[in-house]
Amino acid sequence: MSNLTVSRHFVQAALEGAERLGFDTHDMLKDAGISPELLRIEMARVSSDQFSRLMQVLWHRLDDEFMGFGPRRARSGTFATMCALVIDCPTLEAVYRQAYQFSRLFEPMVTMELETSGDTVRLVTRMEGEIHDPGFFLRESILVIWHRLGSWLIGQPVELTKAEFAYPRPAHGDEYRHIFHCPLAFDSDRTALTFDKRFLSAPVIRDKSEMRQFLKTSPADLLSRPDESNTFTGKIRALIGRDFSKPLPDFEWIAAELHTSPQTLRRRLKQENTSFQEIKDLLRRDMAIYYLGRPELPINDIASKVGFTEPSTFHRAFKKWTGVTPGAYREGERGNLPN
Repeated sequence: MSNLTVSRHFVQAALEGAERLGFDTHDMLKDAGISPELLRIEMARVSSDQFSRLMQVLWHRLDDEFMGFGPRRARSGTFATMCALVIDCPTLEAVYRQAYQFSRLFEPMVTMELETSGDTVRLVTRMEGEIHDPGFFLRESILVIWHRLGSWLIGQPVELTKAEFAYPRPAHGDEYRHIFHCPLAFDSDRTALTFDKRFLSAPVIRDKSEMRQFLKTSPADLLSRPDESNTFTGKIRALIGRDFSKPLPDFEWIAAELHTSPQTLRRRLKQENTSFQEIKDLLRRDMAIYYLGRPELPINDIASKVGFTEPSTFHRAFKKWTGVTPGAYREGERGNLPN
């Protein structure tokens, strides 16, 4: 079972470049195991497995790792070649500087560049030429891939202190809270990620054999499966687990397990743009969506599995999460939504 789901917005935004170039995106969705009918539900979500497959389908069909959004094509294998160059770097700083030098070999340039100021570091997006990115998907992807690649190489998440965007807050801006886990700033003069300089000296701990395994599913997995292991959000998700049929641990117990006070934990969750209640609600939502994809499970049984004693309460909660009833959502996944 996937730990996270991905908003319908990102599915549609990912396909905009292919649509502009005249590709059959319905066929791409089906190849990824996503019902095109499901996307008629405004608040629908897909599993991280499905979204990862969609990314792989897109890159393969378009032979373009910029997915039709960039000022030029980035042929399949570009990311893997960059990874082959940076795997021998001694530190994260060397990784980002080497990756920048590789990316600037191509014109127009699409990359991220390190800027340091005292104890603060910024990874700043540099994009030359004309891009076709109405849903901001390329810009979001560049930020996420470079950040999560660096985190994977050093074996620990690079904790962000700020994420800036050189465009107004988009309609899907609330999703950014769960992507970047840090304060957000829109209408900025740059699109960039900020973190503490200490991470630059972190050693690269991965080797070439690990990189070969990593590249079998990346960068698709970097976009669809964030590593939350070192965030408080991720640690709480792991402590709660997936069995909602039993009473959930309370906040004080969670804080004690994480060797912190409840007050400190609340503050840290606020810094990560979330709360204990939201973490529980989103876990329930994602589990419900997963179980609805298993046709042998009656909806009333699903309600019990995700911690609702009354099916009617589950129906109300699910409609709040997705805008439709569990039954309508299941029909969308089957491709049977009424007109």
